Amino acid sequence: MPSKDDRPVWLLADVASAFGLLSRLPFPQTRHHRPEACWAWPLVGLAVGSLGAAAGWGALALGLPVGLAAAAVLAAGVLCTGALHEDGLADTADGLFGGWTRERRLEIMKDSHIGSYGTLALLLMGLAVWSVLVALLSVGAYGAILAAAVLSRAPMAVVMAALPYARADGLSRRVGRPSALAAAAALGMALALVAPLGGLAGAMAAAAALAALAVALIARAKIGGQTGDILGASQQMAHLAALSMAAALLT
Repeated sequence: MPSKDDRPVWLLADVASAFGLLSRLPFPQTRHHRPEACWAWPLVGLAVGSLGAAAGWGALALGLPVGLAAAAVLAAGVLCTGALHEDGLADTADGLFGGWTRERRLEIMKDSHIGSYGTLALLLMGLAVWSVLVALLSVGAYGAILAAAVLSRAPMAVVMAALPYARADGLSRRVGRPSALAAAAALGMALALVAPLGGLAGAMAAAAALAALAVALIARAKIGGQTGDILGASQQMAHLAALSMAAALLT
């Protein structure tokens, strides 16, 4: 544990670690990577969500159709993260539903090629997210777009802390397993960042949590734990669930 004098340095290093792991945004690189840094993951969502909401607002300000504005939000998110979570969703869909045994599922998930299930998962996820973004942009709900990006990063920390590793290698194991306290700190950070939205934020958080829980339960049943791909899939499902809840309440 860092001393009180070193704590500010460690906190800044945690933020740098979070951005280095979950985004391609220009941020000072650090050799400091510890699993407890997951508390800062919602901050990455704040940055990604802010840029996405700004892209949508800018597109509409230029007089572009709302459909293109929604596409701009999607594109901004992909550019900011390098499609990290989308890749996890595709691999998860291929592995969990394309293999008959735990070993075969993990083997498929490790393969860099995308199969039928992964392709369909990406298409359906993209269509679903685009649809709810159109609805939210139509009513100027930029705060909800930002909040969904924030809230979707916290469940990854919880899934990572709650489930054992499914394999002996991979990104999840290299990052390390955070403590329950660190996962709770990630949740607290996410909720604090979206608190200005009040009850809407609470409803979105509940939807995101249920979606991530569903992914975690399926992963536990099919491969016995979590991998980096499972974490990416949980972020994607939580993001869609949070956006969908906001669209249902605001439109």
